[in-house]
Amino acid sequence: MRMRKKKHLEERLEKCTNVLTLFSDDSNFTTAIEKKEYIDTEAIFGNSNPVVLEVGCGKGNFACELAKRNPEINVLALEKCANVVVLAGEKGMKDNIENLRFLHTGAEFLEKFIRPESIERLYLNFSCPYPKNRYENRRLTNKRFLKSYAVLLKKGAEIHQKTDNMGFFEYSIEQFSDFGFTVKNISLDLHNSDFEGNIETEYEHRFASQGMPIYRLEAYLK
Repeated sequence: MRMRKKKHLEERLEKCTNVLTLFSDDSNFTTAIEKKEYIDTEAIFGNSNPVVLEVGCGKGNFACELAKRNPEINVLALEKCANVVVLAGEKGMKDNIENLRFLHTGAEFLEKFIRPESIERLYLNFSCPYPKNRYENRRLTNKRFLKSYAVLLKKGAEIHQKTDNMGFFEYSIEQFSDFGFTVKNISLDLHNSDFEGNIETEYEHRFASQGMPIYRLEAYLK
């Protein structure tokens, strides 16, 4: 079911332009990414600090908290759903987080807007698992997207993934490994592990409070 458009959405998005840095209406990503429009991260953040990227940030809780805890890094957080990214943008504006910017676009356009080898770390938090096989190429750990991540990541940079879906987690490990990523620090029950410094997302809090295990991994290209 398609989400109903929020009232005054355009006006609300416009008010978030200090933290919402990009919009893309081009539906054909294959041709769109051929024309590069790289974001000048030094210009939008006002510094040359390391840049990390969250793909599929939802309402922005993780990105906001990550930026608050780590003022020495710059956080880019991508979300393609306008109804959702507007909430993230409003939160970023309310909290006045200087080292945080949201991108309103889809993961298909990453190579159009982000320079190669510019990302220090990439986060995939509770991405939609798209359980039906016919939607496999929409999964954010599908090789289609791993190819883009490999272009954007600096040498040795890591991807950190969390999910509540065991099937998707197993699929992701297989995709990472087949593509050439090394997978490490695999957790099958994050909240009952000795992992420190975890930042909960909205979904994570809900699932964990219901006693569901949270799966986590780190992956990198040698």
